[in-house]
Amino acid sequence: MNITVQIPSALRRHTGGTAKVSCAAANLNDLFSTLDEKFPDLKPHLRDESGQIRRFLNVYVNEEDIRFLGGPSYTFQDGDEVLLVPSIAGG
Repeated sequence: MNITVQIPSALRRHTGGTAKVSCAAANLNDLFSTLDEKFPDLKPHLRDESGQIRRFLNVYVNEEDIRFLGGPSYTFQDGDEVLLVPSIAGG
């Protein structure tokens, strides 16, 4: 599956400024493994110590929250666009 991943500006400092990545991944675990390999500094911002998706990281596939598509077990389709959105708090 060829998918496109949009990296928001809040995470680009961990990707050397890369805003968009095209890759082949079957599911979220494959995607995160690919991103871990390409951008090691991004890894702690995607998964927690047990390998689960970070609590404050939202993942959208074609503008739909992945949680409503089956969560991490969702199988990507060719041409899917994935957006990683970290929750940012402040006051």
